[in-house]
Amino acid sequence: MNTTGHLKQQVLPHMTPVPLTAPRRALDVVVSLVLLVLLSPLLLVLCVVVRSTSGGPVIFRQRRMGEGALEFTLYKFRTMRQDAAGPGLTGMSDPRVTAAGRLLRRFGLDELPQLFNVLRGDMTLVGPRPEAAELAHRYPPQYHWVFRHRPGLTGPCQLRSRSDAVLLDGRPDPERYYLEVMLPRRAAMDAELLAHITPFTVLRLAARTPWYLLSAAWDRPRSSRAGAAGDVARCIEGGRS
Repeated sequence: MNTTGHLKQQVLPHMTPVPLTAPRRALDVVVSLVLLVLLSPLLLVLCVVVRSTSGGPVIFRQRRMGEGALEFTLYKFRTMRQDAAGPGLTGMSDPRVTAAGRLLRRFGLDELPQLFNVLRGDMTLVGPRPEAAELAHRYPPQYHWVFRHRPGLTGPCQLRSRSDAVLLDGRPDPERYYLEVMLPRRAAMDAELLAHITPFTVLRLAARTPWYLLSAAWDRPRSSRAGAAGDVARCIEGGRS
């Protein structure tokens, strides 16, 4: 039975969204606006780097699944060749990624334009990873609940992006591997986060994100599930205090 093909044909229904609390939305607006102002020189430099090293558009736009299963346009710095084609998921050693793009991805700099998505209300600072719409339509029904929530710029899953990218390398069908093997773990991490999320949890995870990004300079990605579970437990436990 072709399970992946069956999932691809599913139509994801609209779902009742779980709205953000007023304090969390206020936090999103303040933090994203402040970061956009403070990081504006870096954003301009990155625009020049992307344009000068690979030509073509600086910003990559993609439809992602948002709150209530409503799609939105997500913004990133383009890290792949203009003629790149292939799976919707990107491994650590994906040959489609440019030299400059590989550096941007390793340090998460390609994600900075998503601060505009947070400011607009498409995303929140901390939440589930924003899934590509095409892949979201292939989710098994038992994981559709995640699309009731607003996706986040960072979160426990995003703080394992390097290790997860390593897991996708060399897979003959990375999307199927993601759906069948990685998705259950990621959904469990998101469920634990969303069950206990508070403004303090948001600030705690947001504060950990720069350290995680900087650690790319010396840290080798790990794929240990035990390590992931420990990271999430520490994040959530801190948010309860």
